[in-house]
Amino acid sequence: MQTTSPSNVGAPAWWYDRTARALALQAALLFAVVAASVFFFSNVQTNMAARGLTLGFGFLDRAAGIPIGESLIPYTPSNSYARALLAGLLNTLRVAVFGCLLVTLLGVFLGVLRLSENPLLSGLVGAYIEIVRNTPVVLQLVFWLVVFQQLPSVREALNPLPGVYLSQRGLKIPVLEWNDAAAYALVGLALGIAAAVWTMRRARAHQMQTGEYRRVWPICLGYLVLLPLAAAQLTGDRLVLSVPELQGFNFAGGAELSPEFAALLTGLVIYTAAFVAEIVRSGIQSVGKGQWEASRALGLSNGRIMRLVILPQALRVIVPPLTSQYLNLTKNSSLAIVIGYQDLFSVSNTSINQTGQAIEVIFIMMTVYLVLSLLTAAGMNVYNTRVALKER
Repeated sequence: MQTTSPSNVGAPAWWYDRTARALALQAALLFAVVAASVFFFSNVQTNMAARGLTLGFGFLDRAAGIPIGESLIPYTPSNSYARALLAGLLNTLRVAVFGCLLVTLLGVFLGVLRLSENPLLSGLVGAYIEIVRNTPVVLQLVFWLVVFQQLPSVREALNPLPGVYLSQRGLKIPVLEWNDAAAYALVGLALGIAAAVWTMRRARAHQMQTGEYRRVWPICLGYLVLLPLAAAQLTGDRLVLSVPELQGFNFAGGAELSPEFAALLTGLVIYTAAFVAEIVRSGIQSVGKGQWEASRALGLSNGRIMRLVILPQALRVIVPPLTSQYLNLTKNSSLAIVIGYQDLFSVSNTSINQTGQAIEVIFIMMTVYLVLSLLTAAGMNVYNTRVALKER
């Protein structure tokens, strides 16, 4: 005989249908979300109207009047708030892109050294990791800003490499002047990268089929060097290298990296690399010792074992937490406001103070950081899928 649960006594007939019950609960949840949104929107409109403000993005077309010390695009305070926010976004992207690249290189290097058989070297790296990971990142950013501000004056700038100068005003480096030759060279570089990738894939496929190893890095290097130079020659123009030169009280020519940008990039890279080093260490240790023994039995050196055998297998453990560190670095770049670097968060904060359009500006910030995080996670997930071990 069929019995009814006491909790369902008196319930309508459709309630016993799992699908109908799920749809009803989802409809109720949707109604609650819509009702809360309508209440929030109405409350915001009422409070903004009481202060003489209107909800909308029309303010983006008004002149910003925000001075931005460094920008990747032409910008003056007479430009609109939209252009000011774009300049701040590009500054954020500059920190995020270069930061992720440098963190990867430094983190992998330190992670490998952490497993060194030399106790002094391993101990130094371990001390660095523990000190950096347990120190607030804001404190580290302020520390590096003070370090860069204590550098020599422009006339006594450090010259570690030809054409490279380090002073209180930042880092000056040589840079190619933008002309037709540089544009064609950039296209040639893209073709060289594509050719190098194709060559490496062909060599890998050949090795998988025959077991024969082909040394292709000289060919790939030739693609990356010769194709841009050949493309630049097609314009009849020539590549011009702008080298910094001291003229009066400042340098002329070249590209300048401000002390604020250098401090932010250095602080975030050193802080995040400590976490990445531990991720790499754990990934390497997840590979069985038998892999080392088998590789040494084949006569491979430790360097080639690490590069060709251990790290490729360790990537399945390294990539997921490494993605989180990339996201953390991108979001931590908003701390630039502490040391005066004008990124998206800094420009947005000034825009809120000047316009009072806090909700709109915060919505723009949330959307931008969300999109950056989703794009980073999606790209790393694609790469993680490619390096994951697959059962055959």
